[in-house]
Amino acid sequence: MRILQVVGHAAGGIGVHVRDLVAGLTGAGERVEVVAPSDTAQRFGFADAAVRAWPQWSRPVEADQAMRRLRSLVATADVVHAHGHQAGLAAVLAAFGGAVPVVVSWHNTAPTGGVGGVVAGLGERLQVRRASMVTGASQDLVERARELGAARAELAPVAAPAAGSWRGTRQEARAAVARVLGLSSAGDGEVWALTVSRMAPQKDLPVLAAAARRLASEPALRWIVVGDGEESVRADLAARTARLPVHLVGARDDVATFMAAADLLVVPSRWEARALVVQEALAAGLPVVATDVGGLPELVTGCGLLVPVGDDAALAAAVAHLVHDGARRLELGALARERFTQLPTSPDVTAAWRARYAALTGGAQETC
Repeated sequence: MRILQVVGHAAGGIGVHVRDLVAGLTGAGERVEVVAPSDTAQRFGFADAAVRAWPQWSRPVEADQAMRRLRSLVATADVVHAHGHQAGLAAVLAAFGGAVPVVVSWHNTAPTGGVGGVVAGLGERLQVRRASMVTGASQDLVERARELGAARAELAPVAAPAAGSWRGTRQEARAAVARVLGLSSAGDGEVWALTVSRMAPQKDLPVLAAAARRLASEPALRWIVVGDGEESVRADLAARTARLPVHLVGARDDVATFMAAADLLVVPSRWEARALVVQEALAAGLPVVATDVGGLPELVTGCGLLVPVGDDAALAAAVAHLVHDGARRLELGALARERFTQLPTSPDVTAAWRARYAALTGGAQETC
């Protein structure tokens, strides 16, 4: 089967998912081509991506040329799978008037409010009307597609390929992270609260900073924030957490080490789907304190604590509870590991997508 994967500008989970899915499909013998902008192709190693077929709408002439290339690629595919709203809109426009089925996978909510929200809403409706199937990475996205009239909408969970990749001991992980933080010891007796996040407004990191300030008198608590992104967001967070026990370590390629060293994961986001970082935390046996929004309850309920969006007092109280109650922390950690065993693996996700593609094209799957 010839499968065209289309992905837009991505810096986090969407790119990781597409890379994992492409590897699984290729390994199963499918013929896969990727269309992506150059920054996404470089970040996620799509060396053969058709970057010139990705439309840059801010450059009308170049965008028109790119759409012509994209239409040609769509015409030679058996199925097109677009990831995210940018890619979904480009894919349904390129496939307009043809017979090639298009699947659009929503991994995030569309912007709301103002002119941008109006445009995004129109884009959602166009995707829903033109796509053969719309999938959501969390149930609220599926419900949104159904509200807009999707002929077929279903949940399509994503796997966390890096989950459980740490192979050392907890003590080794603590020592390694302590060296990164410039600590003289591995923080025995301390509770390390970890946040792994892009520096972006959606992540609501000022709420994290406010919670950390509320708990500034907790001698046993240390906060660690891993991730990069918008410099203005990082600078604001640094200013808000100055003179607090909060370490901003930037982007890391050893997140699994930080997971193994931490005692809990804190996710203050305004919205998330079934976040890969939360799945990785579950695999590491970390209780999760997260906002009660999007797909987070689907992952965290029963093995963590949920708090209202934007409520730094509630976030601080939940973290403080786990700092002081070590037995509860361990209990939730064990439940987190159990929860992770119930989540789909990368092979599970690949198999599910091959079945969807076969159903849409009316063809049988080939096996290797």
